[in-house]
Amino acid sequence: MRIILFGPPGSGKGTQGELVEKKYGLPRISTGDLLRQAVADKTPLGLKAEAMMNGGRLVSDDIVEDLVRERTAEPDCHKGYLLDGFPRNIAQARSLEAMDPKRPEIVIEIDVGLDILVKRLESRRICVGCGAVYNNKLQPSKNEERCDSCGSPLHQRKDDQPEVIRERMRVYREQTEKLREYYLAKKVYTRVDGTGTVEEVFSRISRYLDRELVQAGSIKGLP
Repeated sequence: MRIILFGPPGSGKGTQGELVEKKYGLPRISTGDLLRQAVADKTPLGLKAEAMMNGGRLVSDDIVEDLVRERTAEPDCHKGYLLDGFPRNIAQARSLEAMDPKRPEIVIEIDVGLDILVKRLESRRICVGCGAVYNNKLQPSKNEERCDSCGSPLHQRKDDQPEVIRERMRVYREQTEKLREYYLAKKVYTRVDGTGTVEEVFSRISRYLDRELVQAGSIKGLP
């Protein structure tokens, strides 16, 4: 089974992806994590990506697709996997299908209103050391200035300022509308309300996944 989780910045898809990974045993694949690791490891793809980013360019689709292709070919993905941050457009969706054509799909969009997203992202803080994500309102660190895991300082990203957030949301809606229609036409898409606590949102996602995975034969029954 291939689970595709998408949603706007601040929707909580990273946190929910981790919870799905823990419950269902499917590795979570984040394209952001793959890129950072490839750059840190100075792999051939990482060096290409780093050169693009240093030149102020977006990392091209073909590099992202190659990273995903490499990762999904690893043994722990043979039974299935969860994608977080990929695909972002129809071209990537078709590329994904071509690299793993027989894999059944479940596509879940976490939907959250703009005002809530702005409030969430304004409160988001990132660890400069390990990259851990906190939220001063929803999931604060024990010390607002330091990471609970590694003790490094926390900072606010420049693109988490209100005026930048609204532009990011506009771009996201524009990019994903066609992708949403694409998966709706394939009858593999569902929308999940992303408001409420982390536990409430995960309960909605897991109820849907339990039903779909039983029907697909991926799990035989529920506890």
